[in-house]
Amino acid sequence: MRTLTYAQAVREGFAQLLATDPRVFIIGQGVWSPWYAGTSLKDLDKEFGRDRVIDSPVSENATTAAAVGAALAGMRPIVFHPRLDFMLLAVDPIVNQAANWSYLFAGQVHVPVVIRASINRGGEQGAQHSQAVQAFFMHVPGLKVVMPATAYDAKGLLIAAVNDGNPVMYIDDRWLYDVADAVPESMYEVPIGSGAIRRAGADISIVAASFMAREAVKAAEILAERGIDAEVIDLRSISPWDRELVFNSVRKTGRLIVADAAWKTCGIAAEIAAAVAEEAFESLKAPIARVCLPDLPAPTSLPLEKAYYVGAEEIVAAAERVLTQKEKRWATGSRSLIRKHITAD
Repeated sequence: MRTLTYAQAVREGFAQLLATDPRVFIIGQGVWSPWYAGTSLKDLDKEFGRDRVIDSPVSENATTAAAVGAALAGMRPIVFHPRLDFMLLAVDPIVNQAANWSYLFAGQVHVPVVIRASINRGGEQGAQHSQAVQAFFMHVPGLKVVMPATAYDAKGLLIAAVNDGNPVMYIDDRWLYDVADAVPESMYEVPIGSGAIRRAGADISIVAASFMAREAVKAAEILAERGIDAEVIDLRSISPWDRELVFNSVRKTGRLIVADAAWKTCGIAAEIAAAVAEEAFESLKAPIARVCLPDLPAPTSLPLEKAYYVGAEEIVAAAERVLTQKEKRWATGSRSLIRKHITAD
């Protein structure tokens, strides 16, 4: 098994899909240019021809709608959006069309389209190039949403998404493109909806996806040096997400941090925290903590960016804060009130 960077693994997944399935084609802005996609699409147009690797005009809506139509006709298109926030111009064909067609026609019609979008932050690019809006699409029934954090998962989830037969959003993060790990040469799939335990632990559970999953591993290593045994769960998919993996971890540790490099209000962390409160409340020894971006647009200033973005340090601080809570004391009153209310009813 070789070591590949995240971007190289994505590129290999694309190449193998194009080579083995004539229904697969790529369409999007900048697919011929490394400026847009880094090395993740490098020279695919030269290898497979520009009738299968199609550089589109700057029209996110039309390009995505064309791909949805091609999927309805039996093709397996992959749409590339080099900026996740500009993909919002394509919400109509994604949410109103791709997500609903199978349900409108009682499962007789499928939309096997993959919408790949990249989170692109930092570098003083400001609010209109730095938004991570994955929670919007987690909210939509009929869409699957994956967010790989490793090179291995980047390739495996891409192949799984194309073979799934349903609309799948594949969201990557440019801050991961140079991260490397072992990747098989063969084609393989990583199951959509299956999370991974990146580090086993007993004191606290840290749940994250994409870039923040790697930061969570770093945080766990720092915490280990301080005598705190953290378990790290990489969601890999946020719709569906691996509920039982998360619940079982919380039942073991009794404490939970959810980390997401996006806004706090109504985000991925909010959904997971709410679900744990519903399903595993009796196991909690302390309040759930969320490590997210503040509810503000991204700044266009390097010093402000350093204050704005979150990472391992913020996860460590949250873990130490949660662990200072006295076991079960915080919840005793709430549980008594709940039991009293149920008895009264």
